[in-house]
Amino acid sequence: MARLKTQYQQEVAPALMKKFDYKSVMQVPRIDKIVVNVGCGEARENAKVLDAVVSDLSTITGQHAVITKAKKSVANFKVREGMPVGAKVTLRGEKMWEFLDRLFNVALPRVRDFRGINPNSFDGRGNYALGIKEQLIFPEIEYDKIDKIRGMDIIICTTAKTDEEARELLSLIGAPFQR
Repeated sequence: MARLKTQYQQEVAPALMKKFDYKSVMQVPRIDKIVVNVGCGEARENAKVLDAVVSDLSTITGQHAVITKAKKSVANFKVREGMPVGAKVTLRGEKMWEFLDRLFNVALPRVRDFRGINPNSFDGRGNYALGIKEQLIFPEIEYDKIDKIRGMDIIICTTAKTDEEARELLSLIGAPFQR
């Protein structure tokens, strides 16, 4: 079992239950899923770019990435409906806990001048969004094998009803929030 999942079950859930006075164990907020998304606008000219993005995402998450397509045509961006514009991975279960552990304890501390993640990036419903400027912070990616530095969005979806509950959940799990 993942180290972070064990920590959640033994320490975090009882602490949250005590702090917010939940009557049932099922009311305790938990992490539902993590979505890792890479938008890739240059894929419209060069199809090989998307292959590199998918392979990078698959290496980072340990799960095959899905190519996302444009929902609407936008003339200013030269994008038609149905064109491939990026890739995403949705993580649940054991892979989600392993990825979160690597993100908080290995990848984020490797960011240059890292002072912590923004504690205000919650959406109002208990979900947290985080942007990363380069995929090189993950140790699985080899510097020599990438063609271009790309960023990614990481969204942590929780079952918390409020941002305060979600912030407490993530900080107890070990999210490095700014002070």
